[in-house]
Amino acid sequence: MAEIVRMPKMSDTMTEGVVAKWHKKVGDTVKTGDLVAEIETDKATMEFESYQSGTLLYIGVEEGKAVPVDGILAILGKPGEDYKPLLKQEEGKKPVEKAQSKSEEKRSEAKAGTSKEEKPQPEKQTGTETQAAPEPPKIKTPAASFVQDDRIKASPLARKLAEEKGIDLSRLKGTGNGGRVTKRDIDWFKPGMFVASGGVAAVMKESYEDIPVSQMRKTIAKRLAESKYTAPHFYLTMEINMDMAHEARESINLVTDSKISFNDLILKAAAVALRQHPKVNASWRGDKIRINHHIHIGVAVAVDEGLLVPVVRFADSKTLTQINSEVKIFSQKAKDKKLQPLDWEGNTFTISNLGMFGIDEFTAIINTPDSCILAVGAIKQVPIVRNGKLRIANMMKVTLSCDHRAVDGVTGSKFLQTLKGLLENPVILMGEGAI
Repeated sequence: MAEIVRMPKMSDTMTEGVVAKWHKKVGDTVKTGDLVAEIETDKATMEFESYQSGTLLYIGVEEGKAVPVDGILAILGKPGEDYKPLLKQEEGKKPVEKAQSKSEEKRSEAKAGTSKEEKPQPEKQTGTETQAAPEPPKIKTPAASFVQDDRIKASPLARKLAEEKGIDLSRLKGTGNGGRVTKRDIDWFKPGMFVASGGVAAVMKESYEDIPVSQMRKTIAKRLAESKYTAPHFYLTMEINMDMAHEARESINLVTDSKISFNDLILKAAAVALRQHPKVNASWRGDKIRINHHIHIGVAVAVDEGLLVPVVRFADSKTLTQINSEVKIFSQKAKDKKLQPLDWEGNTFTISNLGMFGIDEFTAIINTPDSCILAVGAIKQVPIVRNGKLRIANMMKVTLSCDHRAVDGVTGSKFLQTLKGLLENPVILMGEGAI
């Protein structure tokens, strides 16, 4: 008996999926566990394996198109089996939507060409009256008359085409011998273009491009809007001297195969600081505040469609080399759209680092359900005064965004003081088994 294959819910925030690629076509045999399609969710492109066996009788969505969760993805059954009753049964489940769509279609067909008659637009009329009117005679515009001027060098064909298109030849810089205007110049000419005296074309035409919103971008927009307008944000900014961290990083990289980054050091320091300030490692739950005893730090990774936040689990118990390895793997998987739900779920704190892009400081929107997110800026050499003497130091600004429902200013400030102490004295951090 024919069975419907429905769009699965592949993440907790997924409402619809886009079929990126079909690996089976109608008529193919499908076995349990076969790769049927690649589905683009709000966070990654994932492989969809069949839980059913049979012949692929019907494909419910084309590549590049979206279908809601539980919507018809495909139909499997016996070869030649009639699957249409199943489709009719599904359509019957939404009679109201079906009736509305039909009525809309009828109204649009019945009123086609009449809406503009109700609100006349003299410059662009449509309807039966326009269709019945004879074709207006061609009237030479000043541009069309001007092209007959023999003083302009142009080939006979170029003159003919210019007259037909109403192009003023004086606006063109010919590319033929001696500046002669040729057919190619007419073909290349676009409305709104003029040619400067030096012969360089400038386009004076408004244009734009509409880019379809990906599933990932939709979810990012929804979650960030919910976070920004639900959680009362406040921000704490602190400067940290990274001179000692710079030296520690160079020393570590001399004795290990891994190339530890500043972000790895910051992540480790944040994890240790969270252990000392558990109230920052919290989330607002409406009628209660959850203090997490485990420390799972989300690391924001930039991809074409936006940001993904894979999670380094139990970050406080991991070494710098382990953190470095995990972050590199996550970054590559994110760019290849190979992250799995387990990779991005369960964060208790998040770090977003834009320092490598030259950003001095910024404020980040909290990545729910966390109560805090740390925004990390660039490390810059700046003059500072220490013990009454002026010197150059490697300084970095960090900003902690806090959900005021769960975290108070003093709590966030104490966390930043501990983070500052760990990064300015990384010997303490090394004592935590960091390498």
